[in-house]
Amino acid sequence: MLYKSSFAIVIPVYNHEQMIRDVVQKSLGLGLPVFVVDDGSTDSSFKKIKDIPNIKIIRHPFNKGKGAALLTGFIQAAKTADWAVTLDADGQHNPDDALNMIQAVSSHPSLIIGMRTGMSGTNVPWTSRFGRKFSNFWVWASGGLWLSDTQTGFRIYPLPQVLNLDVKARRFQFEVEVLAKAMWKKIPIIETPVSVNYHPGTKRISHFRPFRDFIRNSTTFTSLIFQRIFIPQSIRKKF
Repeated sequence: MLYKSSFAIVIPVYNHEQMIRDVVQKSLGLGLPVFVVDDGSTDSSFKKIKDIPNIKIIRHPFNKGKGAALLTGFIQAAKTADWAVTLDADGQHNPDDALNMIQAVSSHPSLIIGMRTGMSGTNVPWTSRFGRKFSNFWVWASGGLWLSDTQTGFRIYPLPQVLNLDVKARRFQFEVEVLAKAMWKKIPIIETPVSVNYHPGTKRISHFRPFRDFIRNSTTFTSLIFQRIFIPQSIRKKF
């Protein structure tokens, strides 16, 4: 049986001053430990949350990337929890949906993916729709399993299994590399529908840079596909 003490919430934040306080306060309503990793924000993100009681804030001295922020949060959460619930700081996720995701967790280590519904809405940026389709294909090519939403940041990671996957990427590519390597190690991946809200009328903060991130994504996927094709599974599982 799983207990609440087995879970902790990890929220990576980088310059999300508009939404971070609301996201943290709603997350606290779940009654779980909350770890916020400020990945070198240069706006007022830290000031917005520093007075909120009952949360743990870890600050990077400079921006290291979303993957690095997640790993920092995982290491801290693993001291008291077996599972890390992650959600983005831009307010697109409803923290209450985590309760349904937790119900999908079994005693066997598995990775739960919050599959966003309503991604065809007019408020959803085209970059998000395109990015999901692009990523879904290449994760399938890299890992061998088709998933509906490989770009979602709303997930439940099994600890310490995810810390032993030796994921190399430290920026956005972390979230796709971890899926492929979980597939290699036969860690079950379960998709659970969740809502999404892109807040019409609110300026959305995006750190996506088309050319730079295309190069990074291509490098990550090329490496993963090369390993899957040319390196025997018995050796690859050690990566």
